[in-house]
Amino acid sequence: MGIGTSLFLLAVGAILKFAVTDSIAGVELATVGVILMAVGILGLLISLFLLSQSRATVARRDRVVEREPVP
Repeated sequence: MGIGTSLFLLAVGAILKFAVTDSIAGVELATVGVILMAVGILGLLISLFLLSQSRATVARRDRVVEREPVP
């Protein structure tokens, strides 16, 4: 899950938790919103952790020395 997906889940969860007042029989939309926000936060933390791990490694390049062609 990427950062964008995590932010999307956070937004949808917050909308379901705080803005939706309708109800569906057998489904608590506030609870679904809390679950989506929790999954979004967890995904965001994991994504940021993996992103920081990948930036810790440095790719080394070989040094290229240009020489004059031999006649």
